[in-house]
Amino acid sequence: MRYEELTIEGRNAVLEAFRAGKTIDKLFVLDGCQDGPVRTIVREAKKGDTIVSFVQKERLDQMSETGKHQGVIAFAAAYEYAQVEDILSAAKQKGEPPFVLLLDGIEDPHNLGAIIRTANQAGVHGIIIPKRRAVGLTATAAKTSAGAINYVPVAKVTNLVQTMEQLKEQGLWFVCADMDGELMYSQNLTGPIGLVIGSEGEGVSRLVKEKCDFITKIPMFGNIDSLNASVAAGVLAYEIVRQRKFAKS
Repeated sequence: MRYEELTIEGRNAVLEAFRAGKTIDKLFVLDGCQDGPVRTIVREAKKGDTIVSFVQKERLDQMSETGKHQGVIAFAAAYEYAQVEDILSAAKQKGEPPFVLLLDGIEDPHNLGAIIRTANQAGVHGIIIPKRRAVGLTATAAKTSAGAINYVPVAKVTNLVQTMEQLKEQGLWFVCADMDGELMYSQNLTGPIGLVIGSEGEGVSRLVKEKCDFITKIPMFGNIDSLNASVAAGVLAYEIVRQRKFAKS
């Protein structure tokens, strides 16, 4: 399976990408460059809530694949993002209580792709990721998902905490993975649920954790104190699957 090119370089190419409605995750602009075309590009980026970073020429040169970036480089999503409403609709269409994964700061595209793959097999209705300090739907994430990206809607939101508040109004409750939590086997993980997985290094951020209804942990018996984020997501997702199946029997 082939995935579209993610790097867009040059003022005309970047501007046309925005005007064509292409989903641009990040825009890098030469710091101090304020001419007309660049201002237009930045204005278009802000319309779509694209993250804009002003960087030095050396950084742009390192990222450039053509050597002709003209002071602007954009990174486009390999796939279109869904809306949070699409995820809830998917659960409703299946007649199931929503099962959503929220990823708080996952920065490794391989982890994101692996989580998408597991989510598809575990019956997750969709994944929600933040716009900042997190990897998007890059070609690497798409390839690692082994095709699952075509079946699992991924929504990108500005603020995870606000999104959680909105989903709580829809009847969801949230559990996050953390070593300070209660053992997953002793918790009720059924019903409309959002499972929050933190970043590879920092875990779940404080504000997101405070919005969670419960904190859960995976039993550990080895000499290191954590699992890879995608592995932890898989273990907890399948504990939710087990409990849902058990509740129906």
